[in-house]
Amino acid sequence: MSADAYHAVTSDPEKGVAGDGTKGHSFDQGDHKGDHKGSLSGGRRASVAESIIAADLLDERYRITKRGLKSRHAQMIALGGTIGTGLFVGSGSTLALGGPAFILAAYIIMTFLVYCVVTAVTEVATYLPVHGGTMSYYGYRYVSRSMGFALGYLYWYALGILVPYEVTAAGLVINYWPNDVNIAVWITIMLVVIIALNFLPVRFYGETEFWFAGTKVILMIGLLILSFILFWGGGPSHDRLGFRYWQKPGAAHPYIKEGDSGRTIAFFETLVLSVFPFTFAPELLVVTGGEMESPRRNLPIASKRYFYRLVIFYVLGVLAIGVTCPSNAPALTNGGAGAKSSPYVVAIATAGIDVLPSIVNAVILISAWSSGNSFLYISSRALYSLAVQGSAPRIFKTCNRWGVPYMAVGASSLFCGLAYLNTASSGSTVFAWFVNLTNTWGMTSWVCCMIIYLRFRKACKVQGIQSPYRNWFQPYGAYIAMVMFTLLCLINGFTVFFPSEWSASSFLTGYIGIPIFFVMYFGHRIWFWRDAWAWDSAEIDMKTGLQEVLDAERPPQVRTGWKKVLYIIE
Repeated sequence: MSADAYHAVTSDPEKGVAGDGTKGHSFDQGDHKGDHKGSLSGGRRASVAESIIAADLLDERYRITKRGLKSRHAQMIALGGTIGTGLFVGSGSTLALGGPAFILAAYIIMTFLVYCVVTAVTEVATYLPVHGGTMSYYGYRYVSRSMGFALGYLYWYALGILVPYEVTAAGLVINYWPNDVNIAVWITIMLVVIIALNFLPVRFYGETEFWFAGTKVILMIGLLILSFILFWGGGPSHDRLGFRYWQKPGAAHPYIKEGDSGRTIAFFETLVLSVFPFTFAPELLVVTGGEMESPRRNLPIASKRYFYRLVIFYVLGVLAIGVTCPSNAPALTNGGAGAKSSPYVVAIATAGIDVLPSIVNAVILISAWSSGNSFLYISSRALYSLAVQGSAPRIFKTCNRWGVPYMAVGASSLFCGLAYLNTASSGSTVFAWFVNLTNTWGMTSWVCCMIIYLRFRKACKVQGIQSPYRNWFQPYGAYIAMVMFTLLCLINGFTVFFPSEWSASSFLTGYIGIPIFFVMYFGHRIWFWRDAWAWDSAEIDMKTGLQEVLDAERPPQVRTGWKKVLYIIE
């Protein structure tokens, strides 16, 4: 939207930001809290606060991000953040713990739950994919300031810490090949590339990520084809595998205890561990909406295709490793070379195929690079979004002439230093710390996303608004996901309560994320104690920024012949 258009909608605070008499709740920013406590007073006060947000987005000192991501970029970024070391590497220890049947069941359940989350957040983001739009921003806008504050810092910290996690995993993968180079050297090289890419204009980031993610997709397709061939005995030894490994060492393993009790424990532990490969994938779609061309048209497309690819690569992927990789293979759990060794690499080596394990490990290394790249991108945008909503210092919404929030990128890059913990501690131990921490935060964020969606849907119903995207399964899916992820969050570290498994460090990493979130939320609530627990649905502002979104839409291109086929593949 042009500056003149913005001045037109903000010039009459008596009528509200939309200029049509619409009233909305206050978008008070931290810098104005003294004037606007008690933000549900409506009328003039609410409209003036909303005008402040609109004016800040236009301030020359704080240029906004630019819509440089094409639909294919957004789809591959979402997919690239999900096909990472959690699937390629972390699934090995999960397979060893629960067995092929339990990991397959767990991934099917998680795919369904993530589908519920994706459809909900896509509906929210498609209606108003503004610059700086994250689920924390929508929480601030549709639920309360405290929700936006707590969720925003959760995203910034959790996603920031995933960058060193991916780099740590990559360092372990490099150790698959014998070398005398200190791992700190590899960490430094990878971090320099990741940080540099995030300081480039978003179109370069999107194009780089498109090809990185494309490499992972090609690898996954190749591994699925190879697994199918090995299943029927097409390997070098012509030994038909079938479901041999489901019979011996078995489809399901007991854990901690023997018998049915042990298998029950193993199933729930497998389900908890299976959360990690899916963590924060839906949020990637939301964040790209603010920098995407024609977001109202492209977001639903990216969401639908993302789900189909999730089913193919994740569900079929774990079925493939359950068929081709014995779940009792020592390499899956020894914590040694190859980051506990990828089950795909172990399966190929077991089949007696030379050279290919090194190629797969090389692509896994690229996947770690790619995932770290995506996580730093979304972490920096989370901090930028916090600054836009007034929950972080204004300096972090500073953008350069290419639309890159470079101060937010720089601050988020500081988390990368945690990767050097790997030089002083066991790499597998650091790997486990990051998995446990991000599991808790990921599930907490999804519960909050469902609350945000339900409040958004109620506001739409009360105000007679229809989102451009609506899924047939909602809002039932949101309720299912909210309940299930609440339960999973509570049992995230349940095994530490068995006497033989008790560990203070495991207990803290398994559950520390929950009290941290509540401290942030209730601490903010105490500071803004006059705020309502949730904005009145009739007063929620559904119009600020809408015109800019509508202006960003472009008519769809008519594709014929091979271009249409290429578009479907993309």
